[in-house]
Amino acid sequence: MRTIEELEAKLAEPSEALVRDIRRIEGDIMLLGVGGKMGPSLARLLLNAIRQAGVGKKVIAVSRFSEAGLQERLSADGAETIACDLLDDAALQSLPDVPNIIYMAGTKFGTTGNESFTWAMNAYVPGRVAEKFRRSRIVVFSSGNVYPFTPVGHGGASEAAAPAPVGEYGQSCLGRERIFEHFSKTYGIPMVIYRLNYAIDMRYGVLLELAKSVKAGKPIQLAMGHANVIWQGDANAIAIRALLACETPVNVLNVTGPETVSIRWAAEEFGKRLGAAPVFAGEESPDALLNNAAKCHKLFGYPRVSLLQMIDWVAEWVEAGGATLNKPTHFQERKGKF
Repeated sequence: MRTIEELEAKLAEPSEALVRDIRRIEGDIMLLGVGGKMGPSLARLLLNAIRQAGVGKKVIAVSRFSEAGLQERLSADGAETIACDLLDDAALQSLPDVPNIIYMAGTKFGTTGNESFTWAMNAYVPGRVAEKFRRSRIVVFSSGNVYPFTPVGHGGASEAAAPAPVGEYGQSCLGRERIFEHFSKTYGIPMVIYRLNYAIDMRYGVLLELAKSVKAGKPIQLAMGHANVIWQGDANAIAIRALLACETPVNVLNVTGPETVSIRWAAEEFGKRLGAAPVFAGEESPDALLNNAAKCHKLFGYPRVSLLQMIDWVAEWVEAGGATLNKPTHFQERKGKF
């Protein structure tokens, strides 16, 4: 993959399991907050899976559509698009009722200094959405940031771990979960809480940041010495298939790859591919923000794209000067300030 077009095509390739599950999901599917990093590729993956399944479902893509041209591109791909600011309650109430919702709206970066907006988006809007779509199944995007740091050798926090988020962003994500959970109990709404750590494609993500640092000879901070990653195409497929796992009370699901990835090891792998020795700063802490996704893998199988395949692809992308989104993950942040 050397071009955006090739990358988008790879992200939008549905697996046989996804196509099979699309046939089992009853009704149309609405994507709320489709304008973020993952939303457009999720929409295209869903559209392709529907075509391959030979079923007549609509995909309704909802966003403010602040990115120029995105609404037109998704419409051309076959989605029904609606421009809507979810903070505008009249606009929210005007949305059509559909049986399946994938909720991707929220904010992270810029939280520090703009905490009130973060809480409005991450904890107020969910209540309005849950009231509006109380007769739907809802997959709620959340974050592994709701967990405390866990010892590196313990395999990451499972869904049974008590949330203890570090910083206001993580706290607001837990607020989003609790609000949806409340309305799930109140109205009997089947839900999945989808806790993600960290989606990867060539244009952004933990691996891209490591590869760019290695190539530039920039020191790599090791205090957050371990992380989880998953190919964005796999993460998107799981989000869609999770509509079949919605339950009441809510079903909590960690979504990431199977490995606890050593940042030092990954940087050294990039060094081999890019012909540059990584430069490290500091030492690994004994704990990190880590998820255990064994439950997810039991339900949906292991990701199709392996860690080494992601490293190969990212290295090739960086070597070729591929386009990036300039949206750092801040995965090395240990104080929760985003």
